[in-house]
Amino acid sequence: MVPHEEEDGGAVSRSASRSHETDRETSRDGKRPRSLRTHYPGALLFNIAAFTLPALVGTLSKLWVASIDSSLVATTDVYTYIGVIAEVLNEGLPRAAWNIIGDKSSRTLSQRLVLTHTLILFQSVLGLIMSLGLLGGARTFARGFVPGDVLRDVSLTYVRISAFSALSSAVETAVAAATRALDQPDVPLVISMVKSAANIVLEMLLISWFHVGSHQPSITMQAAIQLACNMTAAFVGLAYFLWTTSWKHHQGRKRHDDHDRDHGTTSTTPSLKALSVLLRPGLLMLAESAVRNAFYLWLVSNIVSMGETYATAWGVFNTIRWGLVMVPVQSLEATALAFVGHRWGAWRRDIGTGTRRPGRTPYKAILGITKPALISLGLALLVEIPLAIFLSLWGARSFARYLGGSDEVADVTAYMWRTIDWCYIFYAASTQLATVLLATRPRWYLYQSLVSNLLYVLPWAIVCQVKELDASNAWTYHSLVFGGSLVFSLVDILVVDAIWVWTLMTGRARLEAFRE
Repeated sequence: MVPHEEEDGGAVSRSASRSHETDRETSRDGKRPRSLRTHYPGALLFNIAAFTLPALVGTLSKLWVASIDSSLVATTDVYTYIGVIAEVLNEGLPRAAWNIIGDKSSRTLSQRLVLTHTLILFQSVLGLIMSLGLLGGARTFARGFVPGDVLRDVSLTYVRISAFSALSSAVETAVAAATRALDQPDVPLVISMVKSAANIVLEMLLISWFHVGSHQPSITMQAAIQLACNMTAAFVGLAYFLWTTSWKHHQGRKRHDDHDRDHGTTSTTPSLKALSVLLRPGLLMLAESAVRNAFYLWLVSNIVSMGETYATAWGVFNTIRWGLVMVPVQSLEATALAFVGHRWGAWRRDIGTGTRRPGRTPYKAILGITKPALISLGLALLVEIPLAIFLSLWGARSFARYLGGSDEVADVTAYMWRTIDWCYIFYAASTQLATVLLATRPRWYLYQSLVSNLLYVLPWAIVCQVKELDASNAWTYHSLVFGGSLVFSLVDILVVDAIWVWTLMTGRARLEAFRE
């Protein structure tokens, strides 16, 4: 029974002792957790492996390209920038998974699978549309994101091949987000293993300096290999998910047919009704991602205009950032999102899923909901602080020298890293703290992001456009944008998280109703 609003405070008090133990409770499906995947440590191990493998392969690919022609390393960043555009879609509905599909306490397995299948189908269609759009606009894209002194015909071909990475990433991201919310982090791991193994084997055979055959390796060959491996991995992961969940669901339905039939949820076919449920929080996430990534690409186009050396150094900097720094951050974030989502769903079940004003929430219940995020925060700082110190003192220049293929690029990259390395410690902290909002109050996550981007990033982005910048002075301004935004975001998220806690404790919270 849904408690009346004036009784909500009592409902919260009665449920406080249970809400922070969500990950040990049975779900509405009637199944108890049977593997490490459904607990924080096990899920984290799966996520670390899933994020590490692609990062290593991406770094290795840049080494092969540098051995072909170091001047083309900047061209490979086109793949990254296409990924940024695709990210607008991939951070829309898929990020609704934590709040919607991750709610295993008040949704049956059938309901969650309907939502999952709908999400994957919808994202696949959007990814295909975006790929076709990028293919048609390849020339304009190459003009904006490849340095002017890099061969345009090669870059154009590279963009056209890489355009369909939007489709593969859409499928992969939807499957990964949904399956993590379903406590199946083995599915993203399978995707990463297939992608990484295929990439390593094919690139060693075809484009490495010890490749098989007498052909001349080329950057377009690297793009084709990358696309083929990504597409294969995305659809293998999808097939693995459908096979495993179909089998499990079939077994579960034998035991729960009567329960599911009462709720009309025996079918797991994608539906417009499920799409409408995902769209409500998903559109909020889509808006947040669109604003943030639009500013990022605007700034990147300014960076690319600084010339080949500066653009290549920025690309190598990003490889260090995404290949080393972000792997633990993303792994901890994905784990925290899944378990904060589970605990929030259990708390909402306890107070009544239709309750909009829960009354005063005990601090113990709030701490229970946020515990996975706080654990991730502690682990992120434990890893990122030593890593930042090591890279700043010893690793950044050497790593950049291998990837960039020149001392000049290595020097610029090392300077970039030493300038704002400490800011990524702030980024690691803010990312984990933001999981509390993303998995519980998507609208609040949108608001804090808009504050950061409109009040800090936008003014500095305008400055970078109106100032007469060149490679000698550009980093003074770019470091203020990228590094400063990370510091500003941490302060921003701390304030918004504090308000989130205050509204719950004082009974002023008004909850969203993302229900069927």
